[in-house]
Amino acid sequence: YTVSENSLSWAAEFAREEDILIHIHVSETSAEVEDCIKRTGMRPVEYLDHIGFLGPNVVAAHCVWLNDHEISLLKEHGVRVSHSPVSNMKLAVGQTMRYPALSRAGVHVSLGTDGCASNNNLNMLESAKFASLLQKAAANQQTVMPASEALAMITKNGAEALRTGSGVIREGAPADVLLIDLQLPAMIPLHNLDSNLIYASCNCVDTTICDGVPLMQNRIVQGEEEILKKASEAAYDLVNRK
Repeated sequence: YTVSENSLSWAAEFAREEDILIHIHVSETSAEVEDCIKRTGMRPVEYLDHIGFLGPNVVAAHCVWLNDHEISLLKEHGVRVSHSPVSNMKLAVGQTMRYPALSRAGVHVSLGTDGCASNNNLNMLESAKFASLLQKAAANQQTVMPASEALAMITKNGAEALRTGSGVIREGAPADVLLIDLQLPAMIPLHNLDSNLIYASCNCVDTTICDGVPLMQNRIVQGEEEILKKASEAAYDLVNRK
């Protein structure tokens, strides 16, 4: 709703020519949908389909206010949806993303956090927990988005959407790995690892390895004090600018 049709068409064409991803927020609020209908006579996904924007290289965030036809269009074009449950709840978008309908249609769904302005804690494990619980509450069904699906959404599905090749542990894949402290009280007893990871483990990560490089070890990030100091100074400077 903030980008012209010419700009959207150019971005879609450029992304296809260069074989790169394109990220866009879609149908986050009912007001966005209503405004799109007033301007174009179509709902957002229908409009994006009409101008040739949709494709398997598109990662569409939110996708809360979708009807059945829009869901079928996302599936038809192989669009990847990124669900941001914490942001949607904090901003009170008025509806829960229709995960069961998207899942039944075969639409690829991963999870995101959105930005700091609408989700202060950019914790993917926390977002996975909120997603699973929110979908269960909305559907009044305990089996909707089980822990195994939520875990896949922040690992394999996310990697597939972003074409990183990670999200799995196997020979040849990027060494993107989290080491989890299984001795923390929240992880005991360990009857079901998926369930513990999604519902009890927001602060259980001991070590983070990205492409084989340890970024955090034993919960310690090298230079953390200086990083936090500079971040605080930058934030203070930003809010005090005239």
